[in-house]
Amino acid sequence: MFGVTLAAEPALAALGFVAAGVALGTVSGLVPGLHANNMALLLAGVAPALPGPPRLVAAAMLAAGVVHTFLDVVPTLALGVPDPAMAAGALPGHRLVIQGRGREALRLSALGSGLAVALAVPLAIPVTRAMTALYPHVEAHLPVVLLATAALLVCTESSLPAALAGAGCFCASAALGAVTLDLDPVAPLAAGGMLAPLFAGLFGAPVLVEAYGGNGVPRQDDATVALPRSVTGAVAGVGTLAGAAVGYIPGVSSAVAATVALLAVPGRLGARGFLVCVSGVNTANTIFALFALVALGSPRTGVLVAVEATGAPVSLGLWLPAVGIAACVGFLLVPAVGDRYLRVVGAMDYARLSVGTLCLLVCVAYLFAGPVGVATLGAATLLGLVPPRFGARRVHLMGVLVGPLALGL
Repeated sequence: MFGVTLAAEPALAALGFVAAGVALGTVSGLVPGLHANNMALLLAGVAPALPGPPRLVAAAMLAAGVVHTFLDVVPTLALGVPDPAMAAGALPGHRLVIQGRGREALRLSALGSGLAVALAVPLAIPVTRAMTALYPHVEAHLPVVLLATAALLVCTESSLPAALAGAGCFCASAALGAVTLDLDPVAPLAAGGMLAPLFAGLFGAPVLVEAYGGNGVPRQDDATVALPRSVTGAVAGVGTLAGAAVGYIPGVSSAVAATVALLAVPGRLGARGFLVCVSGVNTANTIFALFALVALGSPRTGVLVAVEATGAPVSLGLWLPAVGIAACVGFLLVPAVGDRYLRVVGAMDYARLSVGTLCLLVCVAYLFAGPVGVATLGAATLLGLVPPRFGARRVHLMGVLVGPLALGL
């Protein structure tokens, strides 16, 4: 009896920390435009002072990061304001909501993330071995791959004016990224950065500006998923493999990997394929980055920087179950919370909601990057309004990351 009690207490303590991480990830995931890395870096600053064994604190942080990758799709779909990692699929997903298919879109995203976890765990060890061997070759040719990807996206536009606009937007966003990404602005929050204002401006604020005065979120239809199971699994597999690249290659974000992965998704799948793929990239990154930390000894995400700040030794026997539990909870929370989120947004005055969300984005930009962040948000918003004027896709604005990375800046 005493043995069972002693064994149960550590397990209950671990579950308590994981539950706290799930709650934190739920809150951060539902805040429009907030990247998991921003929350993680805040946690890294306070990690040494948090009560409890470091390995359990680290488990809570991992759980928070996983749940965030599930739930960040909710504000993306309801408001059109993406977490940077969801930017590549933000506008296609938002179109589904406008068509009354938001409940289906939520479930597609949950499936993409859930299948990514299911595929990433068994693939982690062989992929780690392969990426460790291939990494020097990939790194040597990464600029060529990225620039070729950008060129292919431009060439696949629907018309010559759209292609020219896409190329111009890629170059302009690349220049914006080159000027702003490495800035170290004075901001109220020490764990800030330029990603939040950049992506909120390029992909979120323009949608809110365009939607001002519109009818807002319409009545949503049933939640039936239109993609066949085999297709959903295959697209999630593409996203999972792209997420693996993010986990092992430094400097490549989920947003960049998602942009590359979308080239492997048949265009006939449309917004549904986009959502499954991008969600898979976003969540798989968390799993593979954990194994990369074990294999290569360096953190590849903000969440793992926070984990490393706890000083805890690597404990896969604890951390993998924590990730698995968080993934199961996140999978269930997406439709449960997301359906209500869409109903609440649909019942509100969308003009006021758009203005209120824009004000929130300005506050987030200021908190994470100070006055420079607010100015960057404004410049990025103006640029984000350009592609639709010429019938081009906003995905070209991913040049804000792809361009500087390809040029080695």
